[in-house]
Amino acid sequence: MHTDLTQGSIKTHLITLSIPAMTGYFFHTMFNVTDTVFAGLISTEALAALSLSASVFFMILAIGIGMSEALTSLVGNALGEKNTDRAQHIALNSIIFAVFLSLFLSISGVLSVPYFIGLLGDPSYVSTTLEYINIILYATIFFIASFFFNALLNATGDTKSFRNILIFTSILNIFLNYLFVSYFEYGVRGIAIATVIAEFLTMSYLFYKLKNTKLWRGYKGFKFDISVIKELLKQGFPPSMNMFMMAFGMYIITYFVAPYGKEAVAAFGIGMRVEQIFLMPVVGLGIATLAIVAQNNGAQEYKRIEPTLKLAMLFGFSVSLLGVISFFTLGEYMVSFLTSDPIVIQMSVLYLKVCGFGFFGFVVIFISISMLQGIKKPAIIFPISVYRQVVAPIILFSVVAFFALDIFYLWLTLDFIVLSAALYLLLYAKRKLNKLKTNEIKLIH
Repeated sequence: MHTDLTQGSIKTHLITLSIPAMTGYFFHTMFNVTDTVFAGLISTEALAALSLSASVFFMILAIGIGMSEALTSLVGNALGEKNTDRAQHIALNSIIFAVFLSLFLSISGVLSVPYFIGLLGDPSYVSTTLEYINIILYATIFFIASFFFNALLNATGDTKSFRNILIFTSILNIFLNYLFVSYFEYGVRGIAIATVIAEFLTMSYLFYKLKNTKLWRGYKGFKFDISVIKELLKQGFPPSMNMFMMAFGMYIITYFVAPYGKEAVAAFGIGMRVEQIFLMPVVGLGIATLAIVAQNNGAQEYKRIEPTLKLAMLFGFSVSLLGVISFFTLGEYMVSFLTSDPIVIQMSVLYLKVCGFGFFGFVVIFISISMLQGIKKPAIIFPISVYRQVVAPIILFSVVAFFALDIFYLWLTLDFIVLSAALYLLLYAKRKLNKLKTNEIKLIH
């Protein structure tokens, strides 16, 4: 069974798909918040170490995340065409691909991460960072497999399984962190061990759920198909590079934040953790948009795509407004749960108040990218990511650094970059929608 997203209320589909997804990612964020809390109990250096690790490890995972998003599009289009055999064939080949991709990323990470960490970190917490991230890198296959299994489930309209396992592991992570950090006193290694255990359980559960869908027929009659891998690479390269550029962008930001001190690096990490809580609904809307658009594009139900885009953005803007208000009224209260360092608290709140306005840009970016992936037109994603994550930050942040401006101007510049990229993507997405309308008119006549 899979949910037919080419029929019925678009609003209902958006809600039923996005709420489980955003709930799951909310608990995933709370998983990270738990890690941050326990790192804060260790030291400010440990907080900075997790912040550095987040940007660097995300670069390793980015390719897997982007490929998994392409997988949702390919399988969703096949299901929209009512071609179950094709969907199964893509699913099996993608799992084989995921294994080799995991090995490549794990080896690449082990070899390259010490260099990237060394460029960023104050020697006082570089060793702590490596102590944490080296354990995580050896478990890369658990993360990549989880992304791919969840992508296949999303294509069938199942966003609840991921939600359920994330709720469970986020609660389990509290116990595991207490066990390894507070009881056994393993320090940041304990946080890493807890994460690996939770990710293994996530992978195992999602595979179990996948085996109960029509996409799984076992490996009997399996045939490796290089054309499927090529199509996955073709569709997955732009979103993979988008995710990689997001990760590299975090790295660049951290590079320019580092001269302001370890408190600033820790504050940036905390600010992102709190920010992610309010971004989860937008992520959920993006996942729902991708699934709905992919199936309707495959079924040539083009008239249902634009309403999906508009409704998702309306919901996203509403959540963004709530987030901005919360940062100004409750920012200090929220941050104080993660650290007791007054300097870190002050700098974290400043980040939230300034960068919160970028939420409106993220709504446009996430939803537009999901729509473009769903219609198999992801090419623009890579160049816009290069602008948003690399070119603009390096140029504009260098100006801030050259004039030795306060960190406030660094965050203000970040808002400008996000909002300008969002405006361009919005205009581009509208042009692609107009072409779909033209195609629909040709089909009718």
